[in-house]
Amino acid sequence: MSETTTNTATGATTAARGRGAVALTVARVVLALFFAFSAFAKLIAHESAIESFDRMGWSHGAMYLIGALEAAGAVALLVPLLSGVAALAFAGLLAGASIVQLTLLDPVNAIMPALLIVLVVLIARDRQDSTAQLITLVRRRS
Repeated sequence: MSETTTNTATGATTAARGRGAVALTVARVVLALFFAFSAFAKLIAHESAIESFDRMGWSHGAMYLIGALEAAGAVALLVPLLSGVAALAFAGLLAGASIVQLTLLDPVNAIMPALLIVLVVLIARDRQDSTAQLITLVRRRS
């Protein structure tokens, strides 16, 4: 009887991990799309992006740079080996975005990037094995 209970508990744990992995995979894809659209607006110099960067007093070069970083990160989120590192990088980018919202733009809007930090940290944690694998590959080549 205890074997059945143990197997059932293990099966439930495995099923929960499976659902969690699927949810984080879906989150990676949705975030990649979100960042790709955000990057696209900056890279084509959409008037909303120009207006935001003008309000902050930042140059259009900064807008293009951040757009390029977002685009690269969006692609990296979809590459299993790079997704953990991309999630960590986005945590930094989102922290900066939250601070910019608080100090230069609309403080009420700082909550969105702050909430997204939680999600990218969960993704980074989930992908820590691939991040370790990437670090090993980089060390071997140097």
